[in-house]
Amino acid sequence: MELKNFIGGKWIESDTLRKVPIINPANEEILGEVPLSTNSEVELAVSAAKDAQKRWALIPAPKRADYLYEIGYKLKEKKEYLAQVLTKEMGKVIEEARGEVQEGIDMAFYMAGEGRRLFGETTPSELADKFAMSVRSPIGVVGLITPWNFPIAIATWKSFPALVAGNTFVWKPSIETPMMAYELGKIFEEVGLPDGVANIVFGAGTDVGTALIEHPDVKVISFTGSNATGSKVAELGGKHLKKVSLEMGGKNAVIVMDDADLKLATEAIIWSAFGTAGQRCTACSRVIVHKDVKNELEEQLLEGISKLTIGDGLDPTVKVGPVINRAALEKISHYVQIGKQEGARLLVGGSALSNPPFDQGYYFEPTIFTDVKNEMTIAQEEIFGPVVSVIEVNSLEEAIEVNNSVKFGLSSSIFSQDVNKIFKAQRDLDTGIVYINAGTTGAEIHLPFGGTKGTGNGHRDSGQAALDVYTEWKSIYIDYSGKLQRAQIDTE
Repeated sequence: MELKNFIGGKWIESDTLRKVPIINPANEEILGEVPLSTNSEVELAVSAAKDAQKRWALIPAPKRADYLYEIGYKLKEKKEYLAQVLTKEMGKVIEEARGEVQEGIDMAFYMAGEGRRLFGETTPSELADKFAMSVRSPIGVVGLITPWNFPIAIATWKSFPALVAGNTFVWKPSIETPMMAYELGKIFEEVGLPDGVANIVFGAGTDVGTALIEHPDVKVISFTGSNATGSKVAELGGKHLKKVSLEMGGKNAVIVMDDADLKLATEAIIWSAFGTAGQRCTACSRVIVHKDVKNELEEQLLEGISKLTIGDGLDPTVKVGPVINRAALEKISHYVQIGKQEGARLLVGGSALSNPPFDQGYYFEPTIFTDVKNEMTIAQEEIFGPVVSVIEVNSLEEAIEVNNSVKFGLSSSIFSQDVNKIFKAQRDLDTGIVYINAGTTGAEIHLPFGGTKGTGNGHRDSGQAALDVYTEWKSIYIDYSGKLQRAQIDTE
């Protein structure tokens, strides 16, 4: 399979000779090729989106929403097929792939509902015979840059609110997982989305991504990815006065207090840490545990990990799939070596798997370090793999301090039976998402998704808050007095 760009409602073969293989990380099978498109193709896509946006914005929002309903039904109809494709190109186990497709379904129906709820405000005027209100207006052409770890969910978080609000978009998916973008593009085509409303351009971030950010007709950039790349996106977008929405890394922690349900905490930690092989921005990479239950928790974690099965995610009995590529394996191995050198004790795991049946593919053992000090590299930097650091604390106050000490602020969790501790924690944990007696993953699409500090720049994906990224507020004053009235002056 050789993928083509989706521009102006047509599948257009790239004019570049540069292509890269799409590799199944479970077995290194080549699934197809994806083009490394050029600036000229970005120009073509933006032009198509700009032209379509004028007409799209004039379609009433409930009618725009009808397309999202149809997209949702198509996603539902193709759920199992899409999950299989997702597992093949990304590696996550099949039950997680089904869950990700379901997230896209949920987002389609939720944002379709917003077609009748793009609420503004009406407010009294300070002057007689004058009416005041505010409304949401579309911004124009939106540039979407999405990562490989959630190739359909994150794309729907961004594209569906953009569409219902009256914008058009040009989407640059990751070249590691382009097949889900191709499948979503086919659904756009099948439901009859007007030509140019949705456009997909495959390519490298340095080429397609940069061209999108710099294009004068692209008014908004929504990016999910690494902090290093996000900083560059923010810098370049700011230079061109773009509205930029960033969702970046996390160094998420589960706090386990001395009164916690340890069995429940263990299940949640294993799911949060090793689901998607730790390749989630919300993955648990730190366990902050009270000293009185540390040893018992570690024993239960070891028992739980011993039951995990590793392998090709298409096998329904497998619980941990591969990481995305060989570079990821090397990065994770590098951090494990740093942890050892800094004095952390390896409790379990710590190695890439290379013997049969793991000689094909990119597999890393679920890994836990214990006796980790908060200042260690593995306790501060995002590893993005199945590696967890256990940090011992003496109190709730110390646990919160340790949680908040990292540069990220995406997700946090606390296990306790004490309502007073729980309310203090949910107030004082400085993350955008807080879970009580649950792991650090599992966000639902009708709430805002995003974080504080180095995780983002204040915007949110999902929920009604996502509409703030893709709309501008317009204040409207209607004076029916028949005379000039001056606000703040003619008020007596």
